[in-house]
Amino acid sequence: MTFSKQFSGRVIAITGAASGIGLATAHLLASRGAKGLSLADLSREGLETASSSLKEEYPETGVFLFPLDVRKSEEVEQWIQKTVEHFGHLDGAANMAGVIPRTFNTTGLDAQDLSDWDFIIGVNLTGVMHCLRAQLKHISAPGGSIVNAGSIAGLIGRPKLASYAASKHGVLGLTKSAAKEVGEKGVRVNAICPGRINTPMASNAGKVAATTAGGGAEARDQETIQGVALRREGQPEEVAKLIAFLLSDESAYITGASISIDGGWNC
Repeated sequence: MTFSKQFSGRVIAITGAASGIGLATAHLLASRGAKGLSLADLSREGLETASSSLKEEYPETGVFLFPLDVRKSEEVEQWIQKTVEHFGHLDGAANMAGVIPRTFNTTGLDAQDLSDWDFIIGVNLTGVMHCLRAQLKHISAPGGSIVNAGSIAGLIGRPKLASYAASKHGVLGLTKSAAKEVGEKGVRVNAICPGRINTPMASNAGKVAATTAGGGAEARDQETIQGVALRREGQPEEVAKLIAFLLSDESAYITGASISIDGGWNC
């Protein structure tokens, strides 16, 4: 089987699909023959732009759009229900929606803003739970596969990023528990742990740090890259290839795993 037909006949749901890793994943899956993509994101405009580019490049792949706030369980349930009604089935999901703290890398736990904590946990952790809860009710079994957005911050502690690190540690625990629950049905659940990736969210994080901390933010940014073995940030397309692998039959004996893709940051 060639890559061009790897996802032939399959329907994949993706959150965070309007930009970054989610959008790169949508394009890659379409290029590999996906039957249908159900794209969800908070940005309606971003979804429409993504849909236009996908339909132009891959007219044989069906695209279903659903503006979505993953913090709202009823919206998530409706999204997955309508996805199945539209395409007839659901074979996989990439839960990539995520946010960063409003005070990224600048505020310690002793000054943690509680509303910001609730926001980060609500999107990054509870949002993934809402998605898993809805997806597991409909996903094809055996053979279904779900990939959740963890982070290198889910594997190590990060000073002044307690809310983000806690949310991503939670995603990894949630992923492992889900894998144990549905493994006997032949359904797999894994997580990816990206490091520094060139996405709009990462760019925004740098701007937040620069605004709050002044010139020191740029120095810390360079220190981060110097701490990466490959001495560069990753690209969304590189992460998308790992997601595609985990969604495909090529990874049929992998479940409950949290796989780093960080250029050698945490090694």
